[in-house]
Amino acid sequence: MTLVTKAIITALEQEADIIIKTYKLKETKTLWSLKIYEWVRNNDDNEQENIVLVVCGEWKIHAAFASTYLCENYNLQKVINIWIVWNLHHDSLKIWDVILPNTFVQHDFYMPKELDFSKHLREPIFLEYAIGEEYDLEKFNLHLSWICATGDQFIDNIDLQSEIRETFWADIVDMESYAILSVIKQYDMLDKMVVIKSVSDGADNTSKDSTMNNLELAMQNAFAILDFTL
Repeated sequence: MTLVTKAIITALEQEADIIIKTYKLKETKTLWSLKIYEWVRNNDDNEQENIVLVVCGEWKIHAAFASTYLCENYNLQKVINIWIVWNLHHDSLKIWDVILPNTFVQHDFYMPKELDFSKHLREPIFLEYAIGEEYDLEKFNLHLSWICATGDQFIDNIDLQSEIRETFWADIVDMESYAILSVIKQYDMLDKMVVIKSVSDGADNTSKDSTMNNLELAMQNAFAILDFTL
């Protein structure tokens, strides 16, 4: 019987730290930008499953590489993308809230619409979730069905923040989700995908400092949903 894998993709070692320590993962491989950690455990049905964490680094290209590596090398039962994000709606979201977005776009992609071969890169990607309802919401709010914009840019500019919000109706911004989902979609596995985001900053001139200052608590809240989902 082939061992099934539940895979986790994250960008930074600081983000991965709580996952590595809680599940006692061991680093098994380094491949280009990727660091791979694994652990075999018994699930609730007393069946063995493999937990693999890929720490891939920032940028869409690294996220796409990590996703392709997982799809090519494991029998995937579930793929979970967990990351911190920038907040575009200060009236609705606050630092440390957790979001499970269901709509994903690229905010930094440009190609004239007349070129049909690039149409698929402009189209949103949608997810449907079925991970249960028994969430522990004592310390943070959990938001479902929001829009996440992805781009290879650190967002610390009010004008850019407004442009992304108004152009794409986006609620949060990250640097990886759309790339991961584009790969997973090509392997016809979007039904196995869960995206968990936690707000670390406000996409403004304080972002450089607040991102790292809020990272640990943001990841703790995101991890509460990860642990439930896994």
